[in-house]
Amino acid sequence: MALRFCRKVQTNHNILPSQSRQLLKNYLPCLSRVFCLKTSSASSASGVSQPKIDSTVQVGSKPKTGVMLLNMGGPETTDDVHDFLLRLFSDRDLMVLPAQSKMAAWIARRRTPKIQKQYEKIGGGSPIKMWTEKQGEGMVKLLDEMCPETAPHKFYIGFRYVHPLTEDTVDEMERDGIERAVAFTQYPQYSCSTTGSSLNAIYRHYQQKGAVPAIKWSVIDRWPTHPGLVQAFAENVQAELAKFPADAQNDVVILFSAHSLPMKVVERGDPYPQEVAATVQRVMETLGHSHPYRLVWQSKVGPMPWLGPQTEDAIKGLAKKGKKNILLVPIAFTSDHIETLHELDIEYAEEVAHEAGIENIRRAASLNDSPTFIQAMADVVKSHLDSGVNCSRQLPLRCPMCVNPTCGLAKEFFLNSAL
Repeated sequence: MALRFCRKVQTNHNILPSQSRQLLKNYLPCLSRVFCLKTSSASSASGVSQPKIDSTVQVGSKPKTGVMLLNMGGPETTDDVHDFLLRLFSDRDLMVLPAQSKMAAWIARRRTPKIQKQYEKIGGGSPIKMWTEKQGEGMVKLLDEMCPETAPHKFYIGFRYVHPLTEDTVDEMERDGIERAVAFTQYPQYSCSTTGSSLNAIYRHYQQKGAVPAIKWSVIDRWPTHPGLVQAFAENVQAELAKFPADAQNDVVILFSAHSLPMKVVERGDPYPQEVAATVQRVMETLGHSHPYRLVWQSKVGPMPWLGPQTEDAIKGLAKKGKKNILLVPIAFTSDHIETLHELDIEYAEEVAHEAGIENIRRAASLNDSPTFIQAMADVVKSHLDSGVNCSRQLPLRCPMCVNPTCGLAKEFFLNSAL
């Protein structure tokens, strides 16, 4: 997902200010996705079921199976902003800039004061670590009950640009002496710029250390059509549809919105668009195709061609065609973040919709700590542990026009890690 340079900040979220669009617009053709998570107004923090842990699992005992939840991360405090930006702009898997090390340092230094001011307005930091912890805690409690043979399970967090960094978490897992490690992407639909970047980081860390893993690694690299994930999305869609005025409910158009990609990335063969579409199709099947719908794309940055139509343009186009009731559904994210809370909720649902003459527009809650979603996470891991395979059949296949040699090496690393 391309970094959203042009967004203001909402409560407990980070993003780069709108003024940055012009500065980097000529250097962003390959910019990838960065996710920032946020709390859901529709789910309570205590909504995760608390199953009884199997009596054979001793609380506090040495973990046997570690599950690393992969994500990009976000600064927890204003003091973390500079380092977050520096790591982000230094990542050549995410973007390629001229004289990257110098350019990254200059951009981070220039951006930091502006970003810190934005954080001050939203409470001082991103809640992505908090949400990941809640999801991980619920998941491993379920796993200890569901999979006593691989228990105790311990979740780990592997962020790309803030602590706990992916590389540091690998070292922690090695120190813990776990027998089995699962890299579990929190992006259900695979992209080389999100899941691929995190897997590359794990591979590179071992290579740079010159170390052979003591852990048996495998990876859950995608899960776009998992029944539990689909059900969790469908539940939130149904809940929000019920909030429209009674006389408008049958006229609602559902817009599934996902972060766009530069066409240059799509044309290399990145599977993300197809996998997002697969999720949408399954959700609509679960809903019985109750309403008309479209898949649209948000967060385009810079002058290069991007995957479309853009969500903003779709809202305006529907309004011109007499469609005045719209439900926005963030379909590529499992938690709230800047693209839902600001881009969808404020820029589109308030500003664009008002200007276009939309009468009713709502946004389905993100999955966050949905019990259905956390159960789905546990089910995905259990199925993976039971399968005896290292990765999906898709992972070893590089994009037909791939230009990053590390991708192939990282894929081989996970494919050949002995189970």
